[in-house]
Amino acid sequence: MTARRVPASTYRLQVTPDFDLAAATDVVDYVRDLGADWLYLSPVLQAEPGSQHGYDVVDHAHVDTERGGDAALRALADAAHAAGLGVLIDVVPNHVGVATPEANPWWWSLLELGQGSPVAWAFDVDWAAGDGKLRVPVLDDRLLDGVELRDGRLYLGDTAYPTAPGTVHDGDSVADVHARQHYEFVHWKRADHELNYRRFFAVNTLAAIRVEEPEVFAASHDTIGGWFRDGIADGLRIDHPDGLYDPAGYLQDLAALTGGAYTLVEKILEPGEQLPSSWPVDGTTGYDALGVLDRVFVDPAGEPALTAASGAEPSDWQRLTHDTRRGIADGILGSEVERLARLLGPVAPDVDHAMIVDAVAEVVASFDVYRTYLPEGAHHLIDALERAASSRPELDPVIDRIAPALIDPTNAAAIRLQQTSGMVMAKGVEDTAFYRTSRLTSLSEVGGDPSVFSVSVEQFHQTQRDRLGSWPHTMTTLTTHDTKRSEDTRARIAVLAELGTEWSSTLERLQSLAPLDDAVLADLLWQAIVGARPASRERLHAYAEKASREAGDSTTWTEPDEDFERRMHALVDAAFDDPAVVAVLDALDERIDAAGWSNGLGQKLVQVTAPGVPDVYQGTEFWDRSLVDPDNRRPVDYTERRHVLAELDGPDDDGPEHLPTIGIDGVAKLLVTSRALRLRRDHPELFTRYLALEATGSAADHVLAFDRGGAVTIATRLPIGLERVGGWGDTLVHAVPLDRVDLLTGRSVPAGRGIPLAELLTDYPVALLVPAHVVEPTDHGTDASTGADGGATTATTPVTESDAQAEIDILEGHA
Repeated sequence: MTARRVPASTYRLQVTPDFDLAAATDVVDYVRDLGADWLYLSPVLQAEPGSQHGYDVVDHAHVDTERGGDAALRALADAAHAAGLGVLIDVVPNHVGVATPEANPWWWSLLELGQGSPVAWAFDVDWAAGDGKLRVPVLDDRLLDGVELRDGRLYLGDTAYPTAPGTVHDGDSVADVHARQHYEFVHWKRADHELNYRRFFAVNTLAAIRVEEPEVFAASHDTIGGWFRDGIADGLRIDHPDGLYDPAGYLQDLAALTGGAYTLVEKILEPGEQLPSSWPVDGTTGYDALGVLDRVFVDPAGEPALTAASGAEPSDWQRLTHDTRRGIADGILGSEVERLARLLGPVAPDVDHAMIVDAVAEVVASFDVYRTYLPEGAHHLIDALERAASSRPELDPVIDRIAPALIDPTNAAAIRLQQTSGMVMAKGVEDTAFYRTSRLTSLSEVGGDPSVFSVSVEQFHQTQRDRLGSWPHTMTTLTTHDTKRSEDTRARIAVLAELGTEWSSTLERLQSLAPLDDAVLADLLWQAIVGARPASRERLHAYAEKASREAGDSTTWTEPDEDFERRMHALVDAAFDDPAVVAVLDALDERIDAAGWSNGLGQKLVQVTAPGVPDVYQGTEFWDRSLVDPDNRRPVDYTERRHVLAELDGPDDDGPEHLPTIGIDGVAKLLVTSRALRLRRDHPELFTRYLALEATGSAADHVLAFDRGGAVTIATRLPIGLERVGGWGDTLVHAVPLDRVDLLTGRSVPAGRGIPLAELLTDYPVALLVPAHVVEPTDHGTDASTGADGGATTATTPVTESDAQAEIDILEGHA
């Protein structure tokens, strides 16, 4: 195994059949030139045929052939390592894809042989609940009339299902053969309450596996272990650990398998929640960082006006999310609640089963975190039990009876409750409540709490200090394949908080021009249209359909309301076809464009330079105004990005001929991203600490600044408010008095009693300063005294140990 590596940054690639491992190999040099330190790959093990995401693994024995196979992964790793890049791979331990049984040898064996299958131990099935059969929810209203018997197999359309040996005879009907199988086809609607295998959330075609069993772990992780034995992978991202029987035990087994390699977990932390300290990991995938990064760029003064504008939505977020979680527990995850209640039956044999189901549903609806990790997280469970009893006093006696079992970390019911609560939280909050709130939709992001409107600069600084002290190698992110809106879409929406009543009036005008009888959804859609503009008509129609059905108020996935959806789609069409609506949107664009760009550049520079390991999601080094998946998984034009980066670097990598302007082309964002990534990779000695920098002057509230140990980040916040106070004026940022250079513009910043922002931020709303001795002047760089256009100075000299120590000594004297 190779020595343990820790990335300075990562660049996420979505590897698909259309953008396979060979295509990923072709962009290795671009990622290196951009400045990222590691490649970060989506799942690559064999997935369902045609899978666009790879989270539906069907065979753990090899790399997906549609993505290039084992040899292609080896070639990619060799190219990455030759370029100095590490390789981080996303793996899926919780579940496998079962949509195409023939593609998954384990699932095929389970269907064919039932409990007698040699791999029956791999799946989490309650056989007793199905009278010894596995329930497969695939039938429509035709029931068995839609099933055919061909060549000794049962078929639903083109999907084949095996038959047990000796169960097919000449003259048999489909019903006869079906009755003899170890599985039972049932109507898909019965999955809500009668399914007897655990899934990923409520996805029937993703069946959970029991990776806690040594045989299952070994069989599903042998290839992964080989990646480390053979020097292919340097680290792992673990998908959905909350679904596992024993996350801590799994992660310990994984650490032993990989030799303690760099490992991240896709763990959603609610505000104030901490990652379990016992886990042998380097941190999370960054949603906790995202929520704080977003909110420091949100104007708290806009909260009253935006709250009033969204008056139709529920005002109590906790009550809303309790109700949506309860709806999930009673609905699409009813099977999980039923199974948990069956486990609890013996501890309360005299209590009616329906009462136990009701009590369990109330408890899982009352969690304030995704999962407790007993015994460490016992206080979260106790809080949930108390809230459930308070909310439903008539259930108090039942909750008292089942509580001892639920809090005992060795009890099967306690373990299954932990596996279930995260499902209910994810479906009830992320996939329902987030679509029923529209006050400021950029706040409705994975891991976020929309009731927390903004954070102060000091709160932001404290969070960074905490991260550096506790989890210095955790990932930070702004966009992922799962975010509800990409970073630049949220950056534009955040501007609405600065407009306050102006946005309220605009929204009222839009709703009068294109009315929709669901005010909350209408508000949400208009914010999506504004945030993603100029998104295509097709993309916005797809988003409107998904958002409305996820919300479930006016239409649903299972029972679409055609009349409502027709009116909803008319709203989207009005954004393109109604001249009055287009005029309102165009006027709003003129108002928020510059501020949205400012927020976007500020968020990106802060994320890349703040504590943690920053990830750049594919393509977001340009402006990216995406919405929820699959919109955020569209192909990326790397040819254009290569060309623009080469122009920025100029001949012989000496820097650009001229500074790019901030505009729709996104070149300025590429400049900011590349210069920050390169500095972080090439000069880690400038990122050893975190010191908040004070600002004084008339616009002090509009600056966010910090010193990482030599690298100084300065970003504009609340740009419309900055305009209202007349610009930077006398505002100064107080840093260690050193001669510095802005890597983005090449402008010199002489040592003084403060850094004057009116002089520094004339080209961009952000600056990245380094000590002057770090930078080698270029032949065509910016004039150091005037900052005249000449381009960013990019060449840097190594910082010696004595230089770094001198900088630290100065910083410590000013801390």
